[in-house]
Amino acid sequence: MWPARQVRQGTEGLGGAGEGKIDVSHHGYLPTVLRVTHFIDGRFMECAPAPAGGIALPPPATTDRASSLPITNPARAEVIGEVAAGDAETVDAAVAAARRALPAWRGAAPTDRAAALRRLAALIERDIEPLARAEAENAGKPISLAREVEIPRAAHNFRFFADAAERFAFEQHYEDPGSNSRSRVVRVAAGVAGCISPWNLPLYLFTWKIAPALAAGCTVVAKPSEVTPVTAWMLCALAQEAGIPPGVFNVVHGRGDVVGAAIVRHAEIPVLSFTGSTAVGEWIAREAAPHFKKLALEMGGKNAAVILADADLTRHMDEIARSCFRNQGQICLCTSRVLVHESRREELIDGLVQRARALRAGDPLDSATELGSLVSEAHQAKVLAAIDRARSEGATVHCGGGKIDPSQLPAACSRGCFVAPTVLSGLGARCDTNQLEVFGPVVTVQSFATEEEGVALANDSTYGLAASVWTEDAPAAARLAVQLDVGIVWANCWMVRDLRTPFGGAKRSGLGREGGEEAMRHFTEPKSLTSRR
Repeated sequence: MWPARQVRQGTEGLGGAGEGKIDVSHHGYLPTVLRVTHFIDGRFMECAPAPAGGIALPPPATTDRASSLPITNPARAEVIGEVAAGDAETVDAAVAAARRALPAWRGAAPTDRAAALRRLAALIERDIEPLARAEAENAGKPISLAREVEIPRAAHNFRFFADAAERFAFEQHYEDPGSNSRSRVVRVAAGVAGCISPWNLPLYLFTWKIAPALAAGCTVVAKPSEVTPVTAWMLCALAQEAGIPPGVFNVVHGRGDVVGAAIVRHAEIPVLSFTGSTAVGEWIAREAAPHFKKLALEMGGKNAAVILADADLTRHMDEIARSCFRNQGQICLCTSRVLVHESRREELIDGLVQRARALRAGDPLDSATELGSLVSEAHQAKVLAAIDRARSEGATVHCGGGKIDPSQLPAACSRGCFVAPTVLSGLGARCDTNQLEVFGPVVTVQSFATEEEGVALANDSTYGLAASVWTEDAPAAARLAVQLDVGIVWANCWMVRDLRTPFGGAKRSGLGREGGEEAMRHFTEPKSLTSRR
């Protein structure tokens, strides 16, 4: 059992006596007394509205602990607060607020909705530092990643979909001289959108779902992961400050099997967007089917990097390694299987091992840290069990293979949920290690003799989210991209995203698409209106 953080005296870590603002300047910590609450109908439950220019800090918890869940700092293995645990009644209240707000928000001009989203984006950019620090502490990720990539991307999600709201064809016209008729096709907001996001990229993926729903004219009932709820809670205060109307954006915290299930089952939520495990995605699909809900499901992956014989590893090795170990391997798009031409196998393994060992593990709040902790003790145990399973299947462990030695970490992080970057080889394509998602800093290496064999190995998976191809032969890259059974293919790069392009996977990696017009279409319904002149 992790210890609770020792409560400091006075106002250290707070914005000052009575100010009620988050100030993480004291050793980079979040406030000592942290209570994350629901946000419904423009108000924090158990919390006063945010004062202008700052992020609201709710007062200490006064509710029964049974209605709360712990919030942890996984790098320090300590409890830093608690999050309200909602239930079906909480979701009902949020849906009721969203339905009340729907007519006005859906009927607003797209330019007005876009202006609100841009205001929210600007506030995220203003508060990049406290948001990044909160993300690093609650999720265990390096603050440099949060500061330079994830929080800026959250702001960009709102800016991108603000632009999309102004460009999207909400109305199209057709004429048919043969029938002397005119037709008008309008796309209207689908209604109250249920958005359920994961713990690995908390604000990044939370906003990736909320932004297009709001841009399309939907109102939202959202559930962030109960493991990493802090930045979603902070976003609610920014939504208040941005003037998002009450009821348009609602957040209910709690367990997935309680709050998430209530959102999925709710009769007045016709459209859902979910990112998470394939097992939960399967359950959502079964539950939603009798109600014919619109679904966008972004689920697991077992992504392959296919490295052909002519690949320039001197130029590409850093990015191949980054694709394996970024965010401690806790990104759905991370490479977990490296498939390399047999003539380059040893060079590839040496390059991966060298870069894995060179990653600087440490306190996520240290800007020099390159490798943070895993998100929780439970997830660390899952990843370590996967490594043990690989050993039992006969894997050669080239580096890593377990927890990081506590002596190599700062004293404050010696009990944290760190796992050493691990490179494995010697396993067959059909073993569990090469078939099951690990979602950690663990990568396997397999070799092939021909291009056809490489493609077959890449496709030998029940997942189909993403793949990368590494070659100096552009026609070969284009040929393989068509043959790979995945939703996203990169050539000589990784994680390069143009938000106008569709995002999603094939097979057990997903259903539907997000991004660009695909997202706007998901959150709207077409209606055809035809008249005769």
